[in-house]
Amino acid sequence: MLKQNEISMVFNYRWLYDTVRKRFDSDEAMEAFLPKALTPEELKHKGDDRYLSAMSQRVFQAGVQHSVVDAKWPEFEKAFSGFAPELMVLLSPEHIESHMKNDRIIRDRTKLKTIPINAQLILDIRQEHGSSFGEFIADWPSANIVGLWRLLAKRGSRLGGRSAAGFLRLAGKDTFLLTSDVIARLLAAGIIGHEPTSQRDLQIVQDAFNELQQSSGRQLCQLSAMLSLSINPRF
Repeated sequence: MLKQNEISMVFNYRWLYDTVRKRFDSDEAMEAFLPKALTPEELKHKGDDRYLSAMSQRVFQAGVQHSVVDAKWPEFEKAFSGFAPELMVLLSPEHIESHMKNDRIIRDRTKLKTIPINAQLILDIRQEHGSSFGEFIADWPSANIVGLWRLLAKRGSRLGGRSAAGFLRLAGKDTFLLTSDVIARLLAAGIIGHEPTSQRDLQIVQDAFNELQQSSGRQLCQLSAMLSLSINPRF
């Protein structure tokens, strides 16, 4: 474990920026490479069908090469009527079995069963908060993004582990990702001593990202990418 002054040096935004900047030919090239989250207004204007689509896409990406899922996703959109939550919540076991005969999609029965469950999650949150799911997502503070991960994991289907953050990234909500490279940087900085899984560990990581965000003004997704680049220049 690093000493406190060493931790400050390797988890300081100026150090992070200088380290990552060396990977690029110009400031413009670096900024063009870094991801950008949608604004709260953009998130609010997205239909809830887009959130269910992103949620389902992330579920299918788990354990599968993402490019395979992404290439097939237009067929999923056709098969599932654009993922309108009001329709998808009505998917019965018989409907699921009929989709298992569609060779244009990925026929994973367990993952297909998550679609009506997660549609219900979206409808429930709409009713509880009196607003669209997009407004709920947009209004959630980035300073407690791990709290949103927990909610999605608890109330959704197959949204535990890294899937909640992956869904939010697909949907455009600002979040950091705990990739192997990000975890490696957190370990090297002495922020954590092992892969963060408990609520306590995740809060420590959230606090570290909040500190970086306050000192840099950058989005969490950009800081996450920069931490990855500080470990792996081929990120």
